[in-house]
Amino acid sequence: MLKTYKVLYWIATITICVIMLYSAMLYFTKTEIIEGIFESFNYPTYIVIPLAIAKILGVAMILYRKPLWLAEWAYAGFFFDMVLATAAHFESDQGVGLCVYGLLALLVSYFLGKKVRNL
Repeated sequence: MLKTYKVLYWIATITICVIMLYSAMLYFTKTEIIEGIFESFNYPTYIVIPLAIAKILGVAMILYRKPLWLAEWAYAGFFFDMVLATAAHFESDQGVGLCVYGLLALLVSYFLGKKVRNL
């Protein structure tokens, strides 16, 4: 059973990391388009690049896990990012697919990670 939990944990963790790195890459390479999307959500555009940097640092903290409290903050930051992204996409009648999948992967990664480390 532990092996199954570990495999599921790593699948979910890699999924959330790929989603966050992909979005950070888009923020850096297609900044004007992303700023336009942020404007349509009524979000300030000056947070695009800092958010991309925070996503990269969050991925590093989730994978490295030292210190543990920073990994916990990274999970919290990703949770709020995903919840707000889901709400923004939903309110603007855009698809919420990747946001919801990311949120599910994040929750699975977080809770299974705790379970795997406690066993």
